[in-house]
Amino acid sequence: MPDEGSESLPDTATLIGELVASAHRLTRVAAQAVVDPQNPAIWRTISALLSIGPARLGELARQSRVTQPTMTKIIQHLVELDWVRRVVDPSDARAQLLEVTDAGSEALAEWRRAIGRALAPHFAGLGDDDLRAIARTLEIVDERTALDAKR
Repeated sequence: MPDEGSESLPDTATLIGELVASAHRLTRVAAQAVVDPQNPAIWRTISALLSIGPARLGELARQSRVTQPTMTKIIQHLVELDWVRRVVDPSDARAQLLEVTDAGSEALAEWRRAIGRALAPHFAGLGDDDLRAIARTLEIVDERTALDAKR
């Protein structure tokens, strides 16, 4: 039973839905705040590969919810940039896996730093409690959405 005078919290599904909506708004603000010559699909693809590890093109397309021809074009561009490389699949020498290069990891890290710098003014003046709340929210989301997290 909630303490007297405390607010009741929305249910988990509502809170998570609102968090996703806020993340989408933050993404739109970031896209407007950072001048970037790369298609956002480039950053999503590198990020996905870093999350799932080396993957076949079809699996990466499925994870990214795009068609294989679309993913093929994205990967061709990433290979040309030396941000992704093709390697032999150790479980099937006839197949290839895609993996992020050190240059790709650094490019993604720099893009994330640029977004952070561009968005920092929107969050200027937050107190330590608010910053800790954001940090804890990130921890929770990362823990609950990790590939090995129980679903």
